[in-house]
Amino acid sequence: MFTHVTLIRGIAIGIALACSALPALAAERIWDSELRRYLTDKEMNHAEVFMSEEDAVKTMLPKSQRVRKEVIRLTQEKKELIEQRIGWKFPEDTFELYIGDTDDKIDGYAMVHNTIGKHKHMTYMVGVDAKGVCSDVELLVFREAKGSEVGRKRFNAQYEGKTVSDPIRINKDIINISGATMSVRSISAGVKRVLVLIDEFYLKPAGLGSDTVATRRADKGFFTSIFGN
Repeated sequence: MFTHVTLIRGIAIGIALACSALPALAAERIWDSELRRYLTDKEMNHAEVFMSEEDAVKTMLPKSQRVRKEVIRLTQEKKELIEQRIGWKFPEDTFELYIGDTDDKIDGYAMVHNTIGKHKHMTYMVGVDAKGVCSDVELLVFREAKGSEVGRKRFNAQYEGKTVSDPIRINKDIINISGATMSVRSISAGVKRVLVLIDEFYLKPAGLGSDTVATRRADKGFFTSIFGN
């Protein structure tokens, strides 16, 4: 039988459910300090697709006879080593990598990265040649309301030729984009991480890593100073 007690109890439950949802609703709103307002739903759901992952792999490894996919899994020790080399911590411990080869000779590598920009993650691919030099950077999906200039070739071309020995930082060897500083920093850090991961897991085991190259250069400099050639 329906009573006032039942009605009151139902109202109480409804209020409790509504109140419990308030924090979740509030958490979905993001304040932009630069714009000095909350981002609109349209801005929050924005996603600009520049290139598919499949097309990006073809761009990075255009001449490879075969392309295989591998997964890099970091132990805690290896993760701490990578973090020490790049100078910052990261949450991921697995990374997917494409490797292109022709006649049993590696042509290069390509790795997809998802790193946070200003508010949301952006997806991009970093290409690295067989010697550990960045060959290309392509933006795949950009989810911020502004700053998509990082996907333009006139910007990301500056990563080409970078190695683990380069800073790859704003105001050092990377030119910033006004209004997209967080996105530039994110991509720069991502490129550095890709180069270090490939150096540690593929180049060093093959005797082509940064430590081997540095030793060869040091030896060459030593003998040059002695023999003058």
